[in-house]
Amino acid sequence: MNIGTPRERRPDDNRVGLTPAWIQLLTADGHHCYVERGAGLGAGFEDEDFARAGAHIVYSGEEAYGRADLVVKVARPTSEELAWLRRGQAVMAFWHLASASPDNLETLLREHITAIALETIQADDGSLPALTPMSQIAGRMSASVAAGLLRNDRGGKGILLGGVPGVPPAEVAILGAGVVGTYAARAFAGLGAKVYVLDRDMTRLERVANLDERVITMTSNALNIGKVARFADVLIGAVLVAGQRTPVLVTRDMVRQMRPRSVILDVAIDQGGCVETSRPTTHRTPTFLEEGVIHYCVPNMSGVLGRTATHALNNATWPFIHLLSHVGADAAIAQNTALARGVATHAGKIADLRGLARPDSRPGDSQDPEGLKAAR
Repeated sequence: MNIGTPRERRPDDNRVGLTPAWIQLLTADGHHCYVERGAGLGAGFEDEDFARAGAHIVYSGEEAYGRADLVVKVARPTSEELAWLRRGQAVMAFWHLASASPDNLETLLREHITAIALETIQADDGSLPALTPMSQIAGRMSASVAAGLLRNDRGGKGILLGGVPGVPPAEVAILGAGVVGTYAARAFAGLGAKVYVLDRDMTRLERVANLDERVITMTSNALNIGKVARFADVLIGAVLVAGQRTPVLVTRDMVRQMRPRSVILDVAIDQGGCVETSRPTTHRTPTFLEEGVIHYCVPNMSGVLGRTATHALNNATWPFIHLLSHVGADAAIAQNTALARGVATHAGKIADLRGLARPDSRPGDSQDPEGLKAAR
């Protein structure tokens, strides 16, 4: 099989779809790997590392796509990349079609692309093996990001997360006790903050409650979300409904009642965001002020930790890439139910409606106004 790995083109995304270690295994099995020049630099890999592993270095993204039966990348292809798709290809990426332009879906259907959405590959136990490592990183990152945004020189309140003797710590509210929420709770509590975690799944709340004595759990509903928003110094949106647009749980009115210069990190922004006032930002311009509250809404948070994120993602995706390379997309989908759940489009048809935005949906629509259906 011919496998292409292009350079990531979204701002400050330093990840790469395949590492030299896995490419070496693929080429040893007789596959041909085409890696765009410079694709691995952000993750600490030189072109020579890929070449030594047996890859062919190509000099444009268009060539990496054009030679490939299977394209392995990280972020959803840009509009420029969509023009490079070859009819009948398989493309593995975090497609996030629920929050994407309808043009993405039209192109995928017209070109008969097998779009494998990493975020919806789902094991029988309900876990999301490809999304999990990115969620773990985002959860741990959220504490360091919030700590910086609370500083006076960043426009914040001038609060130390853990406080000092005689001065209370910051109060942090986390919406969602899934992977992001759990890792965020552990990180914030480790820095000494007082942490409130909200979810509707009592099993998850029990697990999170046992992390640290600083962690307080609450049932998620509109009343409790509004209550914690009013006093929280930091509010983390860690909500995920697998493959669907994230429900809006924090309304503009709730944001308006937050204390001035408080911080919102909407980690759910890659699926539309769970805060009504959120809008996507970038690592270069990560924040904006709305209703007097600092908003951080970067979709590809882990993109600035290119090496860690790349290794973590590759560890999770390798079993699926290995299967795809050996038997092809059709047989792999038929053999592996977890992979099949991640297929958004195939053979010119929509394969999974979960990951697609409804034509009548609008930013801010919520099918779960009372609380969380699921968490990251």
